Amino acid sequence: MSIRHEGLARTYVADAAIAKCRIVKITGQKTCAQAAAVSDVILGVADSLGAASGETLDVILDGVATVEYGGNVAVGALLTTDANGKAVTAAPAAGTNNRIVGVALVAGVSGDLGSVLIRQGTVQG
Repeated sequence: MSIRHEGLARTYVADAAIAKCRIVKITGQKTCAQAAAVSDVILGVADSLGAASGETLDVILDGVATVEYGGNVAVGALLTTDANGKAVTAAPAAGTNNRIVGVALVAGVSGDLGSVLIRQGTVQG
């Protein structure tokens, strides 16, 4: 089950193809790409349409967004990205940082669409 109540969204241009409901990183003032590493500067979550390279898309920057999970996620888990822009539980090694997109509002497994309360930040192991 996913909860969708979008808050603040902004339109960006995709630097490369971005799948729907994936975590995105900022690449420029008006550009973004699908996130692929826990160290990426996470911007938010792509809307339910996604975009091809060069197309515009809305990115949810604040509020609640629907995101695709890339692993087992528990309610309340801090979420970061996997290599495919899917949300996974942040689990930084000691002394390292993970950038996070927010907090899971719904439990799920890989491939599920869940809900994330957008709260960008960093967590250290």
